Order: sequence, then C-alpha cells, then structure tokens
Amino acid sequence: MTRGHGVMPDLPATAGAARVPGRGRPGLIDRRDLIAALDRASEQRVTMISAPAGSGKTSLLRAWADRPGRDRRIAFLSVRPGQQDAQLFWLALLEAVRGATGATEPLPTAPGFDGGAMVDKVLSEITASGDTFYLVIDDLHELGSAEAAEQLAALLTAFPRGVHAIVATRHDPPLHLHRLRLAGELAEIRAAQLRFSEAETRDLLAASGVALPDDVAGLLHQRAEGWAAGLRLAVLSLAGHPDPERFVAEFSGSHRTVAEYLMAEMLERQPPHVQRLLLRTSLPDRINGELADLLTGATGSERILLELEDANAFVVSLDPERTWFRYHHMFADLLRLELRRTLPEAIPELHRLAARWFAEHSQAVDAVRHLQAAGDWSEAARLLTDHTVSLTLDGQAGSVVALLRAFPACVGEDSPELALVYANADLHQHRLEEARAHLEIAGAYAETTPPDRRSRLRTAIASLDLLLARLRGHFDAVFEQADALPSPAEGRSNTEIALASDLRALALLNLGVTEAWSLRLDDSERHLLEGAALARDIGRPYLEVACRAHLGFASGSRSFALVRQRCEEAVALAARCGWDAAAVIAPAQVSLAGTLICTGEFDRGEQWLDRARHVTRSEGEPGVRLLVHLTSAMLRAARGQHAETLAELTAAEQVQAHMVSRHGLSSRVTAWTIATLARLGTVDRARADLDALDDRQTAAAEIRNAAAVLHLAERDPAGARRALRPVLDGTAPVSSFLTPIEARLLDALACRDLGDEQAAGVAVEQALNLAEPDRMILPFVTTGAWELLDALTRNTSHAALVADILDTVRGDTPDRSAPPVPAEELSPSELRVLRYLPTNLTRPEIAAELSVSLNTVNTHIRRIYAKLGAGDRSSAVHRGRELRLLSNGRS
Repeated sequence: MTRGHGVMPDLPATAGAARVPGRGRPGLIDRRDLIAALDRASEQRVTMISAPAGSGKTSLLRAWADRPGRDRRIAFLSVRPGQQDAQLFWLALLEAVRGATGATEPLPTAPGFDGGAMVDKVLSEITASGDTFYLVIDDLHELGSAEAAEQLAALLTAFPRGVHAIVATRHDPPLHLHRLRLAGELAEIRAAQLRFSEAETRDLLAASGVALPDDVAGLLHQRAEGWAAGLRLAVLSLAGHPDPERFVAEFSGSHRTVAEYLMAEMLERQPPHVQRLLLRTSLPDRINGELADLLTGATGSERILLELEDANAFVVSLDPERTWFRYHHMFADLLRLELRRTLPEAIPELHRLAARWFAEHSQAVDAVRHLQAAGDWSEAARLLTDHTVSLTLDGQAGSVVALLRAFPACVGEDSPELALVYANADLHQHRLEEARAHLEIAGAYAETTPPDRRSRLRTAIASLDLLLARLRGHFDAVFEQADALPSPAEGRSNTEIALASDLRALALLNLGVTEAWSLRLDDSERHLLEGAALARDIGRPYLEVACRAHLGFASGSRSFALVRQRCEEAVALAARCGWDAAAVIAPAQVSLAGTLICTGEFDRGEQWLDRARHVTRSEGEPGVRLLVHLTSAMLRAARGQHAETLAELTAAEQVQAHMVSRHGLSSRVTAWTIATLARLGTVDRARADLDALDDRQTAAAEIRNAAAVLHLAERDPAGARRALRPVLDGTAPVSSFLTPIEARLLDALACRDLGDEQAAGVAVEQALNLAEPDRMILPFVTTGAWELLDALTRNTSHAALVADILDTVRGDTPDRSAPPVPAEELSPSELRVLRYLPTNLTRPEIAAELSVSLNTVNTHIRRIYAKLGAGDRSSAVHRGRELRLLSNGRS
C-alpha cells in the first residue's frame, strides 16, 4: 500500500545538493566544519576523498564548489561508469578544464592516443589561466584504464603552485602518490570525517520539517552511525510518516541492511507510477525521458525525473539542459536489488529494450552491454562486430576490449562471430600476425551468413585487410583488395550508411597510402582526395587528417610547391584538432621537411624532421618510418656528414627488411647507400653492393646515378657517362625530381674530369633548367657540382638560383620563413623576369633569354615595379629580396 500521492518532498541536502556546479539551491545544510576542512586540505597540491558509497563525497564537492565570491577557477569532472578508454577520460577532463578557463572548442576523438601529449596539453591550459585553479574529479573509482590512471598521476605530481586537485573515490586509486604524501603535498579525507555529527543530524531533520524528540533524534544518529546516505533515506521516509518514533526504533544493522530497509520504506511511500519508474529505469547508467517512457510503457517520465531531482531524491541531472539523469550510485544499486527481488522476470526484457534504444541512437557500447546483461550473446556479438571499426575511430578501443572480455568462453576468441572484432583489436595494438589469423576466420564465417549480413561483413573485412596490408608493407595484397573497396552506401538505414561510410573512408585512406609507398602517385592522390572529402562529409576529422597528411607525398609527381601547400594544410588541420604532436600528422611533417631540405632550407627542414621523428613510433607504420630515415639521410648528406648519412640509410634498410613488399623508395635507399659508401672512400664495398643487384634493379635511374658516383670515385669519368646515358636520354625509369637533375650534374663533373669544360657548362645549365621551377638546391650540394657554378654567375639565365645555391653552400642561407607578401602576387612570368633583374643583362638580352619580345619584357617589368612598389631596377631587386622572392646573395 502506498502512503503518498506525489513524488518525494523537497528535502535539504546533506552537504549541498548533488548537482552540476553553479546550480545551487536554497535551504542546504551547511556543513561548515567539513567544508573548512576541505578548504584547509586544498592548500596541498592534491586532496583525496576516499570513502564508501553514500558517504556524501559528491555532495561535499558540490557544496564546496558552489560557494560564490572566490577568486578561483574550478574544473569539475564526474567519471562515467565503467570508463575503460583513456582517451575519452582525457578528452572529458580537457573539456572540463577548457570550460573553466572559458575555452569551449572540444577536441575530436581518434583511434590513436598519446597520453603523454594530452597530459602536457591539460597542464598547459591549466597553468595558462593564471588564476588559482582547482581540478575536481569525482567517482575516480569508475576509471578502468590503468594507462589513464598512470597518466593522471603524472599530471597531479606535475602541478605547479596555485594549482590543486581534489579527487573523490570509493577506494584508493592506483595513482602512486606516495611521493606527494612524503612531501606533505597530499591531504586525505576519509569516511570518519564525512560522518554527520549528532548536531548536523538534528539540523537535517529540522530543515526537512521532521520533528523528533531529542532522544529519538539521537537514536537515529546512533543507528545510522552518521552515514550520510542512510540519514537522507531516513529523512525521505520520515517526512509525513504516521509513527516516526517507531520507524527510528525499527531499523538497525549494517549499512547495507539499513539502506535496504530504508529503500523499501521509501519506495512503499511513493505512488505506483513513481515506484514503477524508479525500478524499471534503474538498469541503465543514465536515463532520459524518452528512454524512461520506453522502459515504463508510460509517458511523462521526464517530468517525474525533474521533480525527483528538485526534491533532492538521489537523482542527478548530467547536462545543463537537464535532459539526462542518473541515480546516485548506491541508490541505483539498491533499486536494482529491489527489481531483482520483485520483478526478476522483467529484467531481460528491460535490458533488450534499453539495448534497442541505445543502438537506434548510435550508442553501441551501451547497447552491447545491455544485450550481454540480457544474455543475448549472439546479438551482442553481431552488434559489436558491426560497430567495432567505428568505435575504434571514436577512441573507444578500450571499451571494445572490455566488452570482448565480458563474453563467455563459448563466444570468446575462438568464436567466428567475434573474429572481426578481435582482428580490429589486434590491428589497434599492432599484433599483425594475430590480426591476419582472425581475419581469415572472419572471412570464412562471412560466407556462411545471410546475404545482407554477408555484404556488411565483407565490407568490414576488406577495410581491415587493407589496413593490415599497409601495416605489414604488403602492397601487392592491397592492390588485390582494391576490387573489394566498399562502395558508397545507398538505400540503407542511417546507421548502416554511417558504418559503411566509416569503412569506405578507412579503405580509401589505406589504399591511397599504399599506392603512395608503391609510387603509384596519381592513383594515390585520387584516392586520398576522395577519402579526405568523404571523411569531412561524415564528420571523421581523424581520417581526413590522415588522408591529407599523406597527400603531400602523393603530390610529388606534380611540384614541390603543391607538396608544401598540401603538407602545410594538413599540419594546420591537425593543429586545429589538437593532433599537431600525434603520429597521424608525421607523413606531412616529414614530407614538408623533405621539400625544405631539397630547396636548401636545412634548418627549417630539420625542425620539421625532428617533429616527425618524435611522433613516429618504432612499431608504427613502416612506410613512414622508412621515409623519416631517408629524409634524415638527405639532410646529413647535404651537410657532408657521410657517416651519419650511412647510419640513417642502414636504418631504412632494416625497416624494409621487415616489410613483405618493396617500398617504392627502396631503390633510392639502395642508390644513396652505394653513393655514400663511395663518398666515404669505401669503394670496394660500394662496388660489391652494386654488383649484387639484379638487372631490374640496376636499370633504375637512381641506381645508375649511384653507379656514376662510384665511377667518379674510381677515377673513371668515361664509365660514369656511360652509366648515366639511359637517365639522360629518358629510357631509365625515374621516380624523383631529384634524379634527372642529379644525373646532369654528375655528367657535368664527368665532363670536367675529361677536360670538356664546354660540355660541363651545358650539363650544368640543363640541371639549372630542371631545378628552376622548384628552386631545387640539394642536388648541387650533395654532388659537389656547386663548384662548377662560379663560372656561370654572369652567363646564365638562372643567376638568382645560382646565387641561392652558392649562399647555401657557404652557409649564408636566406631566411625564407614566413615571408611578407606584396599587395598583389607576381605571376609566374613576372617572377621569371624578376629573377633576371639582379644580373647585368639588358632588357633585350633578357627578352632573348626568355624567347619573348622586348615589349613583353617591358610590360612585365612595369607590372613588377607596380606590384613591388619600386621605382627602378635596383629598388625592385631590393624589394624582391625583402619579400624573399630573390636570393639575399650577390647580384
């Protein structure tokens, strides 16, 4: 029988209502002594509040945080139940910090996560506020990621003066804060300090309108042992009770016994529709009005939840709009216990209803958890399989692993239903052989499923096969999989379209990357552009950044200007997403470094190379690692550090040795190794390496250039020219802009050694012609052919480029970073004319060099003067150098 007609009365809180900060309510019980103790404790770097459920930890934190008039910033985070993902924990923590500092831009999730970088980012944002800052973390016991706990300990111990943390937990977390304890920087508040005093118990009764004789109030305090949750439950039951003294006399025992008794008493006093809502909505960790209506089969649930929260009845709203709620953890446990006692037969169906709702609202982790709780293992496996790739992209790989562990042995690792999930988890942790085995099981299982299911599984398997092939360096397998590339989704549900689009974007990325490493650059560029566009359309910034990070390298067949532009665009996009120090942007960083090194900007190139090297993991993608080593070798060679060059090339060869297929840059690594050995004077070893190559390898233009270097070291310039002939006549396959320039410079050196100065000059001029469009300087430095340029300073159409090369060699490299720009940019034709102005050539001579009319040259010069704001040739040259359109060297 129920004894009431409405929801619970409006009651005072024990230490402040358990609500979001800034939404305090009048009539709270002010536990001054406890808040003062927290104030004193917060003078230490870290305060830990450790006590069992129902001790009033959250209420204390809210009451302390809600006090106005303090010059401080407070970031408040409640850890979500069962939080297994380090990334989601840190993103929520960063969002709380940014909310306290006034920044609101959230960071997106990614399949990869650098916890150390995130610790640095959070610490930086906290210290940048300049105010006294408090980081409050409630329910830390819900954090199931050991990785995140370790990173949090690093953050807490790194706090500077003026920054404090308050951590509330049911039990001491594995934060290893003993150093702070020894240093007197750790304050601790335990359960005994949180217990209500007898005076506070009387204040609570009075504030809630419950009148008890002094001896009965004292007995209530004694029976509840000052336990905050017990007292709150007692007050809820005593409000309007016909015999309050009998009620107090009848309950006693352990906290659990008291709580269960008080729960039954409190529920009995509620109207049937409130009882039904409380019990049938107790299974999910969080609830909203729509889900509550579904579980109760009624309407108006949101209104009841709002009234319960307003009554301070163990209901907490989770968002400013008050649309999502949760029950106090202990209260939820007791409701579930009562549900099992009174309605055990309804529990599986309630879990299925909740699972269906969460699945329909794209919350797959919650849906799978409820299916597992209902014992629907097959359906749980199907749903997890369908969503595993998308969940990993969402940064929930830890949750996927936790869900896998929850399956019974009969539906575990050996189950074909879950093989795809295990394969995805293996790939995320770089267990490539295990992933390959699981994908084979998944492929066989897919052929036994119904047609609609088979199509989805094949799509997912193809996407993961592409990723596996990329990580193994098995490029031929990727091209075999290209035909299985998932097509754009049409005529499906929104959820299916989203899942298929995720898989297609991932497949386009992996295909484009492996095409790049195979030097199929046109195909790579097309697929990466398509993947980036799709990723942007479906809101997958990580996949868009990953595609754009590789686009720079894929643009290498076009121009260095395009390479640089696309690399800079990718870096900027990654920075906006908070991934400027993440592995995903390393390909753009190293490709940008390569363009800078090739154009003689060695210091800036080294800066970008260091960034790429810092985020490239030893177990990461082999294609990127090889490119990092090769680019580093280029830089060392440019500086004449041949031993260091050889070490980087050896490291690149070791990466190649662990790849199934040959990387498109492998011939360049081999060629540079032979050339470097020759330049180090180890001619015999260089000759042995060259002779060990087969005919297909020696036909490559890079290898022929290396053979020419070796011939020159052996004082055989005629042999060098013979080796270069297929490169010079265009019959040898070429894979780099550098190669034909280098070939002509080596030919020039061979001609010089043969005494043919005129032929040497012609070869150098041809090299300058090829180098001019991209301002290519590196080949002149590494070959030593810059020595031939002094005689050409006044007799070349490339005087500005020659000056740049000589400046670079002599250590007078101009600073080309962040140049100012003219009001109107020069056209390519005007820029070519500008580069003749530092020479002594007359206007008719410039016209002759460019094969244009004198009138055309005059027109270009007038426009150059106007755009640069110059009045004569000298000032135009000066302004061109200021704008870094020209070398700062000699005219």
